[in-house]
Amino acid sequence: MVNSSESDWQRSRGLNSSAVSSRQDQDKAFVGHYGNQFGYFKEDDGAVIRQVDAKDVSLRQWLDNTNRLVNALDSLHIFMQIVEIVNLAHSRGFVVQNVKPSCFVLSAFNRVSFIESVSCSDSGSASDSCGDESNNPKAEFAGFFSPSSQNQIETNPFPMKQVLQMEANWYTSPEEAAGAATSCACDVYRLGVLLFELYCTSTSVDEKNATMSSLRHRIFPPQFLLKWPKEAVFCLCLLHPEPASRPKINEVLQSEFLNEPRDELIEREAVIELKEKINEQELLLEFLLTLQQRKQESADILRRSISFISSDIQQVTKLQTSTRGKQGLSDDSASSGSRKRIRNAEISNSLVTDHQENAMFKSSRLMKNFKKLEAAYFSTRRRAFKTSVKPMVKPLTKNGAMSSDAKGSVILTEKSSANNFPPINRLSEGKQSGWINSFLDGLSKYLSFKNLEVKASLKQGDLLNSSSLVCSLGFDRDGEFFATAGVNKKIKVFEYDSILNEDRDIHYPVVEMSGRSKLSSICWNHYIKGQIASSNFEGVVQIWDVTRNQVYKELKEHERRVWSVDFSWSNPTLVASGSDDCSVKLWNINQGKSVGTIKTKANVCCVQFPSDSGNTLAFGSADHRIYYYDLRNPSVPLSTLIGHNKTVSYVKFVDSSTLLSSSTDNTLKLWDLSESTSQVIDCPIQTLTGHMNVKNFVGLSVCDGYIATGSETNEVVVYHKAFPMPALSYKFKTTDPVSGDDLGDSDQFVSSVCWRVQSSTLVAANSMGDIKLLEMV
Repeated sequence: MVNSSESDWQRSRGLNSSAVSSRQDQDKAFVGHYGNQFGYFKEDDGAVIRQVDAKDVSLRQWLDNTNRLVNALDSLHIFMQIVEIVNLAHSRGFVVQNVKPSCFVLSAFNRVSFIESVSCSDSGSASDSCGDESNNPKAEFAGFFSPSSQNQIETNPFPMKQVLQMEANWYTSPEEAAGAATSCACDVYRLGVLLFELYCTSTSVDEKNATMSSLRHRIFPPQFLLKWPKEAVFCLCLLHPEPASRPKINEVLQSEFLNEPRDELIEREAVIELKEKINEQELLLEFLLTLQQRKQESADILRRSISFISSDIQQVTKLQTSTRGKQGLSDDSASSGSRKRIRNAEISNSLVTDHQENAMFKSSRLMKNFKKLEAAYFSTRRRAFKTSVKPMVKPLTKNGAMSSDAKGSVILTEKSSANNFPPINRLSEGKQSGWINSFLDGLSKYLSFKNLEVKASLKQGDLLNSSSLVCSLGFDRDGEFFATAGVNKKIKVFEYDSILNEDRDIHYPVVEMSGRSKLSSICWNHYIKGQIASSNFEGVVQIWDVTRNQVYKELKEHERRVWSVDFSWSNPTLVASGSDDCSVKLWNINQGKSVGTIKTKANVCCVQFPSDSGNTLAFGSADHRIYYYDLRNPSVPLSTLIGHNKTVSYVKFVDSSTLLSSSTDNTLKLWDLSESTSQVIDCPIQTLTGHMNVKNFVGLSVCDGYIATGSETNEVVVYHKAFPMPALSYKFKTTDPVSGDDLGDSDQFVSSVCWRVQSSTLVAANSMGDIKLLEMV
């Protein structure tokens, strides 16, 4: 009969006989059709298969809880649900086989869900059904739904692995133990074992095993017979040794044992459904209230932002009206006389044409980078507001905190409160105008130039020379000369004007000085013209006299390679150097020895003095940090700047209170040293991204707010400090001197850059020794 029903069911679902030829396939088809723990539906005949929740508990663990008190109605309700699941399977022609506690889980409201076996294979053989828990992922599932906490596991009298191994024997019918095939009658036998477990408790594994072993002989504990006589009689019926003498599953459902308390079960089911609906509604209500709160906060922030923008629009409109008024007065004065009017009209038309072209160019760049410009606008506005009305700002609450996004731009979080800012009218017109002019200045400079144009080219090496990498570039104090240094162990000094004006392919240096080791860094003295400091791979700092073409002083105290050297702006005899020996040394070039040492825990890759003070110094390290020191107290840093996640390769002062850092983590970061209220600064003003830098030192230079850096895409990239994205870029092209073919740039990178003093010109060199004089146009 089962086989016939099974065939009918297969045909109705479009399955052939081979699709479910084994008991394992049948079990999988059953679970797949009736829904496993990831499905949810209710069949018309009442069996419930629902989604398993993290709060659900394994029925095995629930039964073995030593604190469990048997509640007749609870046990009967659980048993009824499992009987309905088995009946549903038998009506479709399937033997469930895994009718045992480890295959079911209970919800908080005692809803039963069927899962695949956690202790046995799907084959159904009692001899091979139990496996090692360590190789059985389902055993972990049963443990996951344990009601006991981790600190209870050691004292649990029912070890999961041991109980699961015994469970297979407890729930094996006599005929299966004798080698007969599994049948529907076997499921009925297992229901009898389950019913007994629901009403009989044990305090230890040994007691449990002894009780269950006696059950195979239909012997019940005396206390069970006394307390649960009806249940004992029904168990005996289900546990009959002869399969044919056991009731069919539909007869179990129609039995007096289950039908007599049916009204109570129906009432209990109704109460459970009501509790579940209330619980679901409470969850939904909580979700909607939380959603409403967050959206309301977002709306408040948006309204506040709109009010900021509206106020700024009004201010810019006033500034524009004032500017146009001044222009009108100037035009009226200049246009007296017909000849002047004609000339002014020509000039005006030309200006309009140029203005339209520039407007189109600027508009395209604005829209391309709109999101980043928006973030920069709010970030700049916030900083200006913070400094201008700081006394009036209430301390930020936890829910009104400002946060920094992944790119360093400060934004309002969803939990920010618009009320953390005072009304717009508290900002005076002067302060408002100042803030607008500050942002306008940054925007204007960002959009002022369209391209980097090559003014001249020269070559440091040739394709056959592997030591052509330029590690450092530098202009002298007046911008008349620039020097190059690198792995060729030479410092070459070129005259800027002659390079710019001479129309030739080969340019010769005016001075060439050779050292003993590869050079890593050079720096011109800011006061003594013709003096250069250099550092090399052997750990030596050298002071060169360019006019005499010789070394003036050698400073030999570092134990390993020196990466960086810098002259003080306020003291022309003071030099700082940073080395792989994890130290920064301060030198007096007239004494020829160090006058101070700062020891660190990692390699020092760069050092930099600010231009307005001789008392402070910043340096970057391989430990991903930047350290800012007052040299009058070198025992502890003034500030430690944390934010990079790889080596800090360069640091440069943008101004007296703003520091720029470069790292092989692909970013540049701007830091405000004036806002430091503690020794650790972990939030940069801005994070600039757009170039590539993951393994090489690619150079860094700052001039009038413009930032130039190299890139491992063989490009020079220019930023403006106001915005996090590139403003301009230029890509080097390397050609074969014989064929003229482009050699590509897979292994090439721009290794050094340097701005010319107070100009829009910079010099850049790449790893092949190509040097370009570039100008922003």
